[in-house]
Amino acid sequence: MSEPNAFDLVVIGSGPAGEKGAAQAAYFGKRVAMVERGSAFGGAAANTGTLPSKTLRETSLTLSGFRNRGLYGVDLSLQRQATIRDLMRRETVISATERERIRQNLERHHVTVFRGEATFLDAHTIRVVRAGEPPIDLTTEIVLIATGSSPRRAALFPFGHPRVFDSDAILELDSIPRSLAVVGGGVIGAEYASTFAALGVEVSLIEGRDRLLPFLDGEIAAALQRGMAGMGIQFCMPRRVARCEASEDSVTLLLEGGESVTADAVLVSAGRVSNTEALNLEAAGIRCGDHGLLTVDEHFRTSASNVYAAGDVIGFPALASTSMEQARLAMVHAFDLGYKKALAPVLPYGIYTIPEVSMAGETEESLTQKKIEYVAGRATYRQNARGQIVGDPEGMLKLLFAAADLKLLGVHVIGEQATELVHVGLTAILAGATNDLFIETCYNYPTLTEMYKYATYDAMGKRDAAAALSGA
Repeated sequence: MSEPNAFDLVVIGSGPAGEKGAAQAAYFGKRVAMVERGSAFGGAAANTGTLPSKTLRETSLTLSGFRNRGLYGVDLSLQRQATIRDLMRRETVISATERERIRQNLERHHVTVFRGEATFLDAHTIRVVRAGEPPIDLTTEIVLIATGSSPRRAALFPFGHPRVFDSDAILELDSIPRSLAVVGGGVIGAEYASTFAALGVEVSLIEGRDRLLPFLDGEIAAALQRGMAGMGIQFCMPRRVARCEASEDSVTLLLEGGESVTADAVLVSAGRVSNTEALNLEAAGIRCGDHGLLTVDEHFRTSASNVYAAGDVIGFPALASTSMEQARLAMVHAFDLGYKKALAPVLPYGIYTIPEVSMAGETEESLTQKKIEYVAGRATYRQNARGQIVGDPEGMLKLLFAAADLKLLGVHVIGEQATELVHVGLTAILAGATNDLFIETCYNYPTLTEMYKYATYDAMGKRDAAAALSGA
């Protein structure tokens, strides 16, 4: 294609899926354009979601002294008081650094960037609408939709009020509230509830289901709720908000059943909506599902054979890590690159609550549902030297093995560095490893990783005890 606005690939959106999809195709010599409607690269991951929220979490843990709570004779929480300026300074630096990294990556791969709103004229033509300038029409062989998602704003809540926030607007707080009501106990709601509770904010979490994060292993979800309750978070579960009354000084939420919660501010985290409203998808022959979600096949191709979609715009799991992999795989299929053939069959999940939680593979509930006999092994931070050093007595590693051959089926971690520690188990699952891997491996001491050996011994002991009992 020699025409200036003709491309092999047009990517819409510069978040994790968009960036990695563009780089993947460009790496293999394709002429790639990217359309970004925002003023900054990175989408929600760099600007309003993943990195900002995780940075705020880490900053709150440091400035509040929360991490030192379990260390004998150390109490920093009385020596420092975090302000919103303290919190936002670090978040601003991290987000700016990530945006610059993305810009450099796109430049290094010779991706042509167009600023403006993308809209389909047909399945092979994208119009870029630019404020105050004539539109530009791009022709392309392949399109990757990676427009992400935005917080769902239920009409029940007056979002124009200065005390009512969604998960994007909460970053614009000009001061730390004394009390905060969080509506929604999903990943985002639980993470922000933990962050503000670490700062000493009185937090109430309102959730319509009877448990947090139902995709987690039940034992881990219960441990997470206990840990959050230990921070002072008040749970209203299962409860739904019937009415929201916002005044100058506070917000009152009236719950179904007659209860009420009053707080200085409210964070509404009630799901997300895919950013597809401006794309004119009908012109490309694509229909949206509920909340703007795009339906894709196993190759991440939409109903239009040359249009692919990846990331939040297609829904669960809507994680930065999975979004990147989806986009890479989509581009391999689109251009028949002979590179990655399939998405990894097991994906990790990281939840940056306090305590931190991560998992990969099967849960006890899923194994029971599948009628797979299993044995669980556990090791605690309390009985681990490194766990004692970092002052996290409640942490735990839980491994799920097939009872027949002790093949690892699931790994679950709650506690400090859970999202790092889980990768050992994830890799073992993907390799089809059994208990022998952990028994034969020598781990550094003192480390949290050596819990894999002791959790494995625990599982082996339970299996042997069960065998002896059945033999008797």
